[in-house]
Amino acid sequence: MSVLINPKINSLLETTSRSFYPTLKYLPKKIRGQIGLLYLLARVADTIADSKHGETEVLLALLEQYNDVAQGRSTTLPDFTELASIQANEHEAKLLRNVEDVVEGLKDYGEGDQQRILTCLDVIIGGQILDLQRFGIANEGGKISSLTNDEELDDYTFRVAGCVGVFWTEMSLAHLMKLPPEEEKVFREKGIRFGKALQMINILRDIPEDLRFGRCYIPSERLSQHELKPEDLMDETNLESFRPVYDAYLDLTNEHLDAAIDYIRMIPEKQFRLKASTMLPVLIGQRTVTLLRTGNILNSDERIKVTRDEMKSYARKLLRALFIPGGVRRLLEKNKTV
Repeated sequence: MSVLINPKINSLLETTSRSFYPTLKYLPKKIRGQIGLLYLLARVADTIADSKHGETEVLLALLEQYNDVAQGRSTTLPDFTELASIQANEHEAKLLRNVEDVVEGLKDYGEGDQQRILTCLDVIIGGQILDLQRFGIANEGGKISSLTNDEELDDYTFRVAGCVGVFWTEMSLAHLMKLPPEEEKVFREKGIRFGKALQMINILRDIPEDLRFGRCYIPSERLSQHELKPEDLMDETNLESFRPVYDAYLDLTNEHLDAAIDYIRMIPEKQFRLKASTMLPVLIGQRTVTLLRTGNILNSDERIKVTRDEMKSYARKLLRALFIPGGVRRLLEKNKTV
């Protein structure tokens, strides 16, 4: 099923996103294309930042040049041929070979939507640049660096995901719904926490992989309170010592997910598609947190994730719940304990 009008963008999106593409089909058509395009623009930046290139300065320059073109500050797009050739993921390689089509996709939308997309993209790329400056290139076997404190962690989750909650909120308010000014403020704040929840799940799920690339997003201050160092997380036998820290961050993630549920409740009932598109990632997020609580996250061979079959099952349950009075609330509450 094609979910976007622009066939080039649609094709790239379908092959690069395992979990986000199915969510798009629930979105109202008025904002579906813009949100899909932002995802691809951000995915390009993410692919650049995560490339196993030998020089951090090269990746930083490519990110800045790419952002300059997207923002309209330059017309000279970098040559991504070399970077595409070293990608392990063939779909990300294809994305880098078609960056021009992705940037051109901005022209499909009006000035207001372009500005919303580019404002969010600028924050995301700023976060990725800070990440590269902090950690360096994604090389295996190097020294492990970590965030220092919870303030840095919170800032990072805002830059790479919380800002998407702002974008999603602004798009909804511009095209689909209206709220009183005081409620708009709350809606934006809940939207930020929605984005932070999804990024915290990524961080807590990907600890072994990030460690291999010399990155530890668990703040060193928290680890030191339990006499741990980032390097200790590479040993799965340290799980029990790490568990109090890990569980505290899972609790925080659940609090963010609760804010996401409040966000969904603020969406008018008539916005059926908007509710559905925001609920699916919450359902998957809740399930992922449950799995993370029971598995050994420090075991790199124990990849914890929600399967495609489970995603399809959630989609079916969601559609049924939306047609039953109180069904949404019951589904979300039940899912927290499953």
